[in-house]
Amino acid sequence: MVLTRLGTGLITLVAVALFGAGACAFDPQSDQSGAAGGLTPVGAEDATGASAPPAPDQGAVTPSPRTTRGKPTPTKSPSTKAPTKKPARSGSPKPPAGCPQGERQREVEGHLARLGGFGTVTVDGRQSAADCAAIKKFQRRYDIRPAEGRAGPTTADVARRLASTDTGRCRTGSGTTFCVDLTLQTVWAMRGRTVVMAPTVTRTGMSGYATPAGTYSINFRNTKEWSNPYEVWLPYWQRFVGGIGFHETTTYLHNKAIGSHGCVNLLPGDARRMWQLGKVGTRVHVMGRRPGT
Repeated sequence: MVLTRLGTGLITLVAVALFGAGACAFDPQSDQSGAAGGLTPVGAEDATGASAPPAPDQGAVTPSPRTTRGKPTPTKSPSTKAPTKKPARSGSPKPPAGCPQGERQREVEGHLARLGGFGTVTVDGRQSAADCAAIKKFQRRYDIRPAEGRAGPTTADVARRLASTDTGRCRTGSGTTFCVDLTLQTVWAMRGRTVVMAPTVTRTGMSGYATPAGTYSINFRNTKEWSNPYEVWLPYWQRFVGGIGFHETTTYLHNKAIGSHGCVNLLPGDARRMWQLGKVGTRVHVMGRRPGT
């Protein structure tokens, strides 16, 4: 508050207001993406935060008119001018309300157009309502959090890996084969040369516990197996070598900072689907090597 003497003692007071028994299991999750990266998680992409909204603007307080000899002293209101309307700016259209544009927009659009099945996308690097819907659908399918339609690093990474998977590389037999690409961290299933489960994402053994490449077969199954070494339940357990097998993930899949102790971890829906397709004797072909192991 500032007190100023002006003229014969007119005093003005101004107030101003000012206004985050299987052998495999995950290490504890460190956090998320997206990022989240992981499912950021992973690419820690897609983690977002929000600041608290500012307090309402209270404006200036106008003092009541002061009386002199019983007559009010008139006060002059400051003159105001009508705001000048700015001309509309031409250029790139804004993203749809509630659907932010990510830094990997064009890349994600290209991968989704190649994959197909998620809706119409226009590969132009600009977010549209149709692009947003397709990206959200993709994020929900692969449990990328938050599923808000933003094309961030985790979304781009998952889309790239799936679009790059060559299902023809898998050595199959006459029956069903579970295929694991350690390099791209993807899994799919084939019957003969026909894909019966499209490529999906996985996270395999971390450094020091690398999932071994080779050809194996499912030798034991249990809908809910207990891991003695790591004291955790392993849903939809299908073992194929030693204490290593397929099972539903117990943490956010897209957090690349951690990994399994050799197992092939799957999203819940994918683990159930592979359980339906598999049986004791199902062929397993593991190829490549996880980066960093």
